[in-house]
Parts: sequence; C-alpha cells; structure tokens
Amino acid sequence: MTFAGTGLVLGAALSVQFGSAVATLLFPRAGAAGIVALRLAIAAIVLLVVCRPRLRGLRRGDWLVAAGFGAAMAGMNGLFYQAIDRIPLGPAVTLEVLGPLTLAVVTARRRSGWLWAGLALAGVLLLGYQGFDRLNAAGAAFALGAGAMWAAYIVFSARAGRRFPKADGLALALAAGALLTLPFGIAGAGAALLNPATLALGAVVALLSSVLPYTMELLALRRLPTSTFAVLMSLGPAIAVLAGFLVLDQRLSPPELLAVALVIAASAGAVRTPPPVATASPAPPTIPASPPPPVTAATRPH
Repeated sequence: MTFAGTGLVLGAALSVQFGSAVATLLFPRAGAAGIVALRLAIAAIVLLVVCRPRLRGLRRGDWLVAAGFGAAMAGMNGLFYQAIDRIPLGPAVTLEVLGPLTLAVVTARRRSGWLWAGLALAGVLLLGYQGFDRLNAAGAAFALGAGAMWAAYIVFSARAGRRFPKADGLALALAAGALLTLPFGIAGAGAALLNPATLALGAVVALLSSVLPYTMELLALRRLPTSTFAVLMSLGPAIAVLAGFLVLDQRLSPPELLAVALVIAASAGAVRTPPPVATASPAPPTIPASPPPPVTAATRPH
C-alpha cells in the first residue's frame, strides 16, 4: 500500500511539472496570461461538472472564502507562469516553494524551524551565486510573488475545507480564479485562445496540471501518512529541473543544482517539524467540522 501511495504522489508531481513544461511551449501561441486563463477555465469546468457544488444555503462568509481562495489561486498561477516565461522551470519552482516553506516554519514555532529557514536561505543565496541577473530579476521576483500567493492559497484551502464538503470549495475557487484571469487572458491573447490547436494543448495542460494530479493525490492520501505525503511533495523542485531539462532543454550549473537540493532538504525538514503541543484547557465538545483538504499540487502552477 505504501509503495502504491508513493508511486501515486510521484506520478502526480511528474504530471504537474511536465504540465508546466508543456505550458511554457504554449506561451508563443497565447502568452503566459492566456495560458493561465485557459488552464483555470478548463479545470474549473471539469471540476464543476464532476463535483456539482451546492450553491443553495451558502452564506456571505462562504462566498468570501471561495472568492479569496480563487484570488490566491489566480495570483499564484498567474505570477508563476510569468516567472517560467523568464527563468528556467527548476529555479522558478525552487524560489516559489519558499512561500509555503516560510509558512511551515512560522506555524511550527519551534527552534528547529529556523534551521530549515537558514538552509533555504543558503539555497537562495547559492542561486544568486552567479548573479540573479542570469536568472532575470523580474522572473525571480514573479516566482517569489507566486510563493507568497501559494502561502495564501494554503491558508484559504484550510478555511474552505472547514466550510465546504468534499471538493466543492475547490471547484468554486477554480471558477472564481478563472473569472479573474480571463479578462487578462483575453486582453493578452485575444482570438488566439479560440484556436483549435491552442484549445487542445490547453486542455492537455489542464489535464496534466490539475485533473490527473488532483485525482492521484487524493488516492495517495488514502494510502500514506500526511507527513510522508508532504515530504514527497517537497521533491517538486527536483522534478521541475528534470522536466525543464527533458522538455525545454534547460540546463543548470552545479551551484544551481546544489541550491535546489538545499531548498528541497529545507522543505522536507520543515514539513516534518511538528507544531508545539497545546497546553490550554480542553474546550467543550463541539460538532467536528469537515477536515481541510490536503494541500496538493492540483491547483498549483507547477
């Protein structure tokens, strides 16, 4: 069971990163903004049809959480695609993962968290060893911005999980994200978005980056402990380097590869650090809320 779960997680990560590599090949056709809009729109349609979220009875707070979740998703995807339009896929994912890594260190509130933060900082400094101008300063800034939005995505994902059953919150957030990105996509790409070849390849990107990994990760979480799942997800930058090399012929220098390895180690260590044990007196029993959905790669840009 563990072997099967590990295979599902790695398969999902491969699907996401190779989906990002394919998306990069589409930028000349419709631009980064156009591909983001196309991917989110197709993924939203698929999940809305599959999940059929109930709208009746939703309160104002539910809609605000769904809208915030969608805004974080749109910002995360939009900024990341702008990043990989300017810098290689591996370094982009490495810089982006600093967002959730920072969130993990802060929420763990343990001294060991600063060790992982220092290790990640060493990786970032090593990426700049040959100068961030080699990576393109704007691309690096976009990747860091995507990381900040990824951290916001994690926060809203947990809130949506407490308010919506199953994947209803994710489906509504994808719809909100698609509505937010479509104006930019249409303005940037125009009629190119309706080109049959672009639509077909956009569907492939949505399938590789959203539909397949979301399904595989849900199946994996039934077979693996959450901690093991999170550590395996930390391999994202390494898989991004592989996808960038095989699909885009992007080659990294030895210092850049070492930087990626340092950030992977920091991310794995951070997610393994447990939060401090609460010492407050027990609260009165309440009806348990739905557990938050796993933070998966399904709606991430990479």
